[in-house]
Amino acid sequence: MKKKVVVIGGGYGGLRAVEHLALQADMDVTLIDAHPYHYLQTEAYGYIAGRFDLHDVVIDLQDWCDGFKKKVTFIYDHATDIDFVSQKVKLCSSEVAYDYLIIATGAKTNFFSFIEGLREHSFGVKSLYRAHNFRAEFEKIIYKKLQNEADTQEINLAIGGAGLSGVEVAAEMANVVSVYKKTLGNRVASIRIHLIDASKTILPGMSEFLVQSTHKRLVSLGVHILTDAFIQKMDDSYIYFKNGDTLAYHFMIFTGGIKASDLNEKVDVQKNRILQFLPDERLNIGGYENVFAVGDCVEIRDAAGRILPPTAQTAERSAEYAAAAIRKKIDKQEIKPFDAKVLGVFIALGGRYASGELFGALKVTGYSAYVLKKAITYAYYLGLKLRLNTGYKNRTKTL
Repeated sequence: MKKKVVVIGGGYGGLRAVEHLALQADMDVTLIDAHPYHYLQTEAYGYIAGRFDLHDVVIDLQDWCDGFKKKVTFIYDHATDIDFVSQKVKLCSSEVAYDYLIIATGAKTNFFSFIEGLREHSFGVKSLYRAHNFRAEFEKIIYKKLQNEADTQEINLAIGGAGLSGVEVAAEMANVVSVYKKTLGNRVASIRIHLIDASKTILPGMSEFLVQSTHKRLVSLGVHILTDAFIQKMDDSYIYFKNGDTLAYHFMIFTGGIKASDLNEKVDVQKNRILQFLPDERLNIGGYENVFAVGDCVEIRDAAGRILPPTAQTAERSAEYAAAAIRKKIDKQEIKPFDAKVLGVFIALGGRYASGELFGALKVTGYSAYVLKKAITYAYYLGLKLRLNTGYKNRTKTL
């Protein structure tokens, strides 16, 4: 009898797990997601700034699953709870039984409660809906500048959080403004991009090379960098800092933190302060050897005990491990502890410019880094599109 394997979450980790599991002839694979699409969050910076369109950052999950010749079942529904004893995932309208379960529900923006007004007055990039809203507001500002030649009002756009997502959004928006200057002139010169972080430097925790090369690029684009800056509160017009300074702003994107998805709150297993699952060395949670957690919904450490960054790369490596572990579990083979390293980091820095490191040795900036980053992204996106298009061809053959 085939084993029922359920994957909750259609993000980077969930899709990578499905790709590996679908190769197994003795498994029935089901993917569950609260959205009908896969959102390429790593490309959010370009979508927000208007350089990418919607079709560049989403993939239809039903069509993608159909690309596996109907082998993968897709359920568009919210997973509300998990009964580990009866081995069932509870949905809004039904429940799904499993023999093995992979939880890959990702994370959402953590609008810190200690910053008064943050959630009410800022946008996140983890949600496609919030990213879309900010894109619309950004384009509205550009349009108003186009319409009114006499408008010299200073427009301050703020990005809270100078980690990977924050610097990419700031750089892309600043680059878009610089491009518009070539056609609209001084009418857009009053649009200012402010990158704010409480840390003493941008990209906290990353290498000196990435910090310095990114800082240099942001300054060249005219981004106003505010580090060691603690936001105390916000209202609909001003950002108030703990040192007494204020910043009048029009819109703010917050990328300063994450917390695990709503499902994590319901599941009664050990979690950290941002509700990520705390797994054992084999990525099992709650002591259940047939339940794995991967990606941003879980605190993942390498063999040395260092916490791995919540990136698409980490999500995919952990998902590959979980899929392989299920195979070994069925075959009664030894399962070694999870161990993975960050192979490389590439940061998009506006237009055809990037900065990156590979294997801790290769360091590149500028156009060459941009080409490498785009090649990696394109290979991932093409793989998804080919699966989707294969599903389309399979369906049309039956018509």
